[in-house]
Amino acid sequence: MRGRGRRRPDLPSRLTPPLGTGAQCRLVTPERREPAALGRGGLEGSDPAWLGQDWGLTPLFASPGEQPPAGAAAMFSLKPAKPTFKSYLLPQVEDKITPEPKIKKLEPVLLPGEIVVNEVNFVRKCIATDTSQYDLWGKLVCSNFKISFITDDPMPLQKFHYKNLLLGEHDVPLTCIEQVVTVNDTKRKQKVLGPNQKLKFNPTELIIYCKDFRIVRFRFDEAGPESAKKVCLAVAHYSQPTDLQLLFAFEYVGKKYHNPVNGIDPGGRGRGSSQQTPLFETYSDWDREIKRTGASEWRVCSVNEGYMISTCLPEYFVVPSSLADQDLKLYSYSFIGRRMPLWCWNHSNGSALVRMANIKDVLQQRKIDQRICNAITRSHPQRSDVHKSDLDKCLPNIQEIQAAFIKLKQLCVNEPFEETEEKWLSSLENTRWLEYVRSFLKHSAELVYMLDSKHVSVVLQEDEGRDLSCFVASLIQVMLDPYFRTIVGFQSLIQKEWVMAGYQFLDRCNHLKRADKESPLFLMFLDSIWQLLEQYPSAFEFSETYLTILYDSTRISLFGTFLFNCPHQRVKQSTEFAISKNIQLGDEKGLKFPSVWDWSLQFTTRDRMLFHNPWYIGKSAPCVQNGSVKSFKRTKKNYSSTLRGIPPSLKNGIINEQEFLPRRNSLILKLKPDFLQQMDSQTNSMEQYFREWYSKPVDLHGVILPRLSGTHIKLWKLCYFRWVPEAQINNGGFITAFHKISVLTDQVNMLNQSLRQYKSSSSLQANCSELDQSRMYFRANGLNDTAGTPDFLSSSFPFSPVGNLCRRSILGTPLSKFLSGAKIWLSTETLANED
Repeated sequence: MRGRGRRRPDLPSRLTPPLGTGAQCRLVTPERREPAALGRGGLEGSDPAWLGQDWGLTPLFASPGEQPPAGAAAMFSLKPAKPTFKSYLLPQVEDKITPEPKIKKLEPVLLPGEIVVNEVNFVRKCIATDTSQYDLWGKLVCSNFKISFITDDPMPLQKFHYKNLLLGEHDVPLTCIEQVVTVNDTKRKQKVLGPNQKLKFNPTELIIYCKDFRIVRFRFDEAGPESAKKVCLAVAHYSQPTDLQLLFAFEYVGKKYHNPVNGIDPGGRGRGSSQQTPLFETYSDWDREIKRTGASEWRVCSVNEGYMISTCLPEYFVVPSSLADQDLKLYSYSFIGRRMPLWCWNHSNGSALVRMANIKDVLQQRKIDQRICNAITRSHPQRSDVHKSDLDKCLPNIQEIQAAFIKLKQLCVNEPFEETEEKWLSSLENTRWLEYVRSFLKHSAELVYMLDSKHVSVVLQEDEGRDLSCFVASLIQVMLDPYFRTIVGFQSLIQKEWVMAGYQFLDRCNHLKRADKESPLFLMFLDSIWQLLEQYPSAFEFSETYLTILYDSTRISLFGTFLFNCPHQRVKQSTEFAISKNIQLGDEKGLKFPSVWDWSLQFTTRDRMLFHNPWYIGKSAPCVQNGSVKSFKRTKKNYSSTLRGIPPSLKNGIINEQEFLPRRNSLILKLKPDFLQQMDSQTNSMEQYFREWYSKPVDLHGVILPRLSGTHIKLWKLCYFRWVPEAQINNGGFITAFHKISVLTDQVNMLNQSLRQYKSSSSLQANCSELDQSRMYFRANGLNDTAGTPDFLSSSFPFSPVGNLCRRSILGTPLSKFLSGAKIWLSTETLANED
């Protein structure tokens, strides 16, 4: 019997000779296996086991226990036989079944302590206003920290995304949600959802109104109706907590204490910066600030340690050295909230800035007020008088500021945007937002005059001393002290004058949805700082992107910085939470929450470079002279057109002539002549001070004063317009100049580095290594870099309005009612459709 091979089209058609006369073989179906070794001679050097096992040729005598015949023994002797057989038979290849590709499971990225409350699949996120071709499909998830839309689809129409490490591209923190609206297209119903409510119809659409002016829209056309309803109810419930300990920060910190090795250490002090930001929680932080400002006649007081005197004051604060602790304890009962006078800052001429609450004891008011003023006077080296400013009478209150903010929000997200274009400027003026910004800047500048020119101490007096005084005290210090115009200095200012001084972030940011106490005072403060930054860009180390992201951080319920009304509330609430969760605190006073100043929690080192202002001129810069690194003060001669000459603000700004001319039937006409003469003298002196200041080049490391005419006070477009697609300018806006200056600054740094390498020795190069590192986000490719503006830049950079504000043109939510006031925000009525 001859062995046969199966012919394949790719093999030669050639038969092989028989194996031999003494052995018969049968051809069996080969198994799918590869030969152990195959030399150039085919089966040369092979043995029967190999032949049968790997090629399926089984000798007939190969049954167990059977001895081979003599011929076979001769053929399979130890001496290798001459090959007589070549086989071209290959193993049969079985049909390979390709498995179906696995569907990628869309799962949210969760932080420690974060849990998924509810989710729904097959959700469509609306991207464009007039078409659905750009819409994204994915899963909508509600957790105890955020709502998250998860998709594999890339974001259309978007070329850049500024990534937050805590939040995804489509995530919205629960504390940033203003209102939850559900819509049913079939039944033509809409409902504003509140906590613990029922929904009687299956929603086909969910619209999220955010506190930062975003409007995010989801469709449930292909989703399960019950799942969609549960997600909507979960978002409404968890975005409107009724108790402080229900905010996510408590769960996050509790998880960190149980697992301290995993993740971030709670209570970071700003590791994202080169320097640590002082938190003013300790005695030493206040003592260093006294020494920095040269306030030799002031001391750190620990009378409130353990919050024994006042629960809305820090444990440590600064008071005049002439006031004893016993006097402070005695006087504290006469102040509202027992908020005794707080030292803020000292001028180099000895003048001090102090803030205090009103005295509620009418009988003791004059006596205590005189003693406090005498103590402040004795702390002045020249024993100068004290100037008191009643902020409640000079400035708008928090309710008026909230009303202006509601009108501003209505203007910026009005629908449709094009219809308001012709009367937009008059509508902006009617909001009174810019008017209030101007009033705070003007009053602060007048108090700067009292401190800097008149050399008198200033006392800011307010009902509780926790709102307007935070604003004005901070503005004054930014105008007077260049340290507070750096990133670390500005952060320490907010920590000192807002967080530790008892500004009610919990109520004013409305984290617990108590609209009667809400007021965007902190946002207006950042807006005022932006006005100064816009007028004097070389005087500030930080950029407007930094200010915008700082405002956004107040809406993230993770940082203890903007979560509480006062330090005592943080200690009390976190201690109660720790006891309920069996967390051992040891010697710590409450849980340590992450600080917002630790920017590494939110952004990479690369992205944090956008915080730096390329126009900023530092107090000193390195140079190389005779082979050694020295420092020199950079020139301050900024002779730009906006900084020269007497500005129109003397007529329409700080010194408004109409304000000092008596009106008909005015009470000023009935005043005594000596009082009028004194008032005119002070007015003329103040006017002369401002006139002289504006006539000189600006000292970027000295006093800066705002320009307050109508053309100089502007709308902060990056903050308020970044989510409006119609207002976006592609390859335009302020960012284009920012890009050019950044590249130019980087090229200058490269030239300085080359100069140091050329002139300095190797020992000095080590000292310059830190200086060589560029701090610019946009960098030059070389000294001759002439590249144009990147195509991903727009006036909204680094934010993108794509998919974040999607208005409905026909079946829309009641924007006019939503933006008309606080009552509708918590309304549970089914709202009539507005066509």
